[in-house]
Amino acid sequence: MNCIPHRQQTGKPQPVDAALSIREEFEKREKGFMSPFGCLSSESKGRRHPEEPCPIRTAFQRDRDRIVYSNAFKRMKYKTQVFLSPLGDHYRTRLTHTLEVAEMARTIARAMRMNEDLAEAIALAHDLGHPPFGHSGETALREIYSGDFSHHRQSLRVVDVLERNGRGLNLSYEVRDGILKHSKGYGNIIPETPGERACTIEGQIVRIADIMAYLNHDLDDAIRSGVVVEEQVPKRCVQVLGKTHSERATTMIRDLIYTSGPEEGRFFLNISQEVEAAMTELRRFLYDNVYRSPRVEGEFVKAKKILSELYTYFMENDKILHQELEAKEIAASESHRESRERVVCDLIASMTDRYVLDRYAQIFFPTPRI
Repeated sequence: MNCIPHRQQTGKPQPVDAALSIREEFEKREKGFMSPFGCLSSESKGRRHPEEPCPIRTAFQRDRDRIVYSNAFKRMKYKTQVFLSPLGDHYRTRLTHTLEVAEMARTIARAMRMNEDLAEAIALAHDLGHPPFGHSGETALREIYSGDFSHHRQSLRVVDVLERNGRGLNLSYEVRDGILKHSKGYGNIIPETPGERACTIEGQIVRIADIMAYLNHDLDDAIRSGVVVEEQVPKRCVQVLGKTHSERATTMIRDLIYTSGPEEGRFFLNISQEVEAAMTELRRFLYDNVYRSPRVEGEFVKAKKILSELYTYFMENDKILHQELEAKEIAASESHRESRERVVCDLIASMTDRYVLDRYAQIFFPTPRI
């Protein structure tokens, strides 16, 4: 007698109900397990361009795979988190930050019985449009291209317009919404304005997981680099959140899980006053002592100058601009008539730290001759 009901003697996976596809079986499981406040894959609002469903993967699993295999995702391994082109093996990059956000978001979503696949997909895509040199690169593009430039809008542009040579990834509505609304700047950890919140609880979870992740690992990297020492960290942050990365992450995640819940027919994400106050104080400490420290700020001033000069160069050299776009496989769809400024901004935003430094040296540094 076969003890594994989902497999025939051949060992090939089979759905319990032969009339259902593997994807439909997963969708059925979601309905039986997930919280009524979670976003069911089968009830997604769909894609901008309709597609036949995958027989194996749910809509959000499919989105996750498209994100992981995208060129923009690969480039994040050489993009700054806090420290420009760090030489140490253990400093975070934009990619490792993204993976930590995804891990936290899945943990929280699982504990709350929300859709883990949706939370993971949003987390993996939330920084795809981040320019090189971290937030300094973002500031530079605001100054040289447009005051409206932001990495969260650029991330949405990457998945909608630029990937796959202008075809985009055609992600589901819920993932796209979560990407657009993940950013928080220096505002409240949990936004009070409804329009700032993602339409799904999973998207709202990613926004908070993003903050939890960078508060922890940016402090970790700042101590490792010597920009700050442990004794400088505010005592209340240590007392409430913990001293180590693991302790802080555990405190924040558990507090969010146990403080959140349904109220009057809706689900609200909450953080206790004590933990939220400690997180806010830690964020202020990082801004004052790390992100705006002379050592970090000095490097970012140089980075802004480099991006500004490259932007001007590509604006003035049409042939080289198109060679760069072709090499980086960046393109807007034919239905989008883009200005030259927009195209150059897309190119600059797509570049990694090391690529920017290499191209700047090739273009502006003299070549030694024997």
